[in-house]
Amino acid sequence: MRFCPFAHRTRLVLLAKGISYEVININLRNKPDWYYTKHPFGQIPVLENSRCQLIYESVIACEYLDDAYPGRKLYPYDPYERARQKMLLELFYKVPHLTKECLVALRCGKECCDLKLALREEFCNLEEILSYQNTVFFGGDCISMIDYLFWPWFERLDVYGIADCVNHTPALRLWIEAMKQDPTVCALLIDKNIFLGFLNLYFQNHPDAFDYGLSC
Repeated sequence: MRFCPFAHRTRLVLLAKGISYEVININLRNKPDWYYTKHPFGQIPVLENSRCQLIYESVIACEYLDDAYPGRKLYPYDPYERARQKMLLELFYKVPHLTKECLVALRCGKECCDLKLALREEFCNLEEILSYQNTVFFGGDCISMIDYLFWPWFERLDVYGIADCVNHTPALRLWIEAMKQDPTVCALLIDKNIFLGFLNLYFQNHPDAFDYGLSC
């Protein structure tokens, strides 16, 4: 699905590694029956390789792509550094839920000060990591897997109306600006107006929300 941050993760890795692929988008509010033969719970994304093997869960799918295909390695070769990136990912686990809850609250006209405060606290943790490492990226001086796994939620902060949650984190803001210069990230940036148009229709339960912005 074009607007899903979890699917976005997988597409970032596919593009960064130069893997040829085909995207099949589905309507998440009206999933086709065939999709449940690909994923028992109907979640996205699902990878299907040339041998018709299925891999799902975004982090698992991204690691599979890095291991199974040649080209640029996104996870470090060093076992400790690889483990460290996975530990960083554990520190990130609250961010997807909090960003979604903030979006829903704002779109429904509800108070979200506590949610934004909790999100700022999570961003403070990430800020401390970057400051301690004294590096631009979470994996070091170059973009690596952990940066791509984090990125989709930061790209959505402005569209969700919660970009102010990083105002207090200068190192994290520098990371965001550096990520925006990456060719892979740039190639997959979603036009803000299209994203907002999708959200407007989505929160109206419009049946065509997921097709918003597609040309006929």
